[in-house]
Amino acid sequence: MDILGIDIGGSSLKGAIVDMNSGKLKTAVHKIITPENREPEEMASAVNEMVQHFNYKGVVGCGFPTIVKKGICKHEGNLSKKWIDVNVDELFENATGLSFTVINDADAAGLAEVKYGAGKDLDGFILMITIGTGLGSGAYLRGELIPNFELGQIPYKDFEKIEQWAASSIKTEQNLSYKEWGSRFNTFLKYVEKILNPDAMLIGGGISNDWHEFEEYLDTETPVIPAELRNDSGILGAALAAHFKYSK
Repeated sequence: MDILGIDIGGSSLKGAIVDMNSGKLKTAVHKIITPENREPEEMASAVNEMVQHFNYKGVVGCGFPTIVKKGICKHEGNLSKKWIDVNVDELFENATGLSFTVINDADAAGLAEVKYGAGKDLDGFILMITIGTGLGSGAYLRGELIPNFELGQIPYKDFEKIEQWAASSIKTEQNLSYKEWGSRFNTFLKYVEKILNPDAMLIGGGISNDWHEFEEYLDTETPVIPAELRNDSGILGAALAAHFKYSK
């Protein structure tokens, strides 16, 4: 079975067809720049553009960069406030004519890592942290998803949320060195460790490709492990979520 997986981020939408039998991407990843205003109608149009690019007609899995409960957006995250209380499933279905399964993007990335990647041989309470425009997070207990852990929303000092201080987008904006930014990210991980006491934390997102540049600045007691699937994890996990829903 092949499923289109779409990973929506603050800077871009990425999509590919996934072979669910092998857990591998069947096509090259296609990227579309996230509309500047990040509003519902414009982003739905970008999603439809992605579907049209692949000339795809089946069910679609979609990772979304904030809290989604039963298809409803409950927080704007790094998007427009117009997203609050929007039924994302219905919006994308109306835009494309296809059936959608929309889940939090970090939840999607973690699903893929737990099934196919760095977490496949781990047991217990596992956290997935995705570093990008914000700090996404997914939680898994004995392989089962606990949805909508938004750990990047933790308040920190004078910041409304810690991702405004420790996301990789902040590293870029403030031209921080890996040492400077790594120290900030380590502070975030220590908060997470103290609050939740996970058995392991998997680290994904674009900057995880530079793992060797900042791993020395991380000193948590909890094992911190780089994601294996890298930027493909969100696409794979989104497709997995749709597969789980429609194969029942």
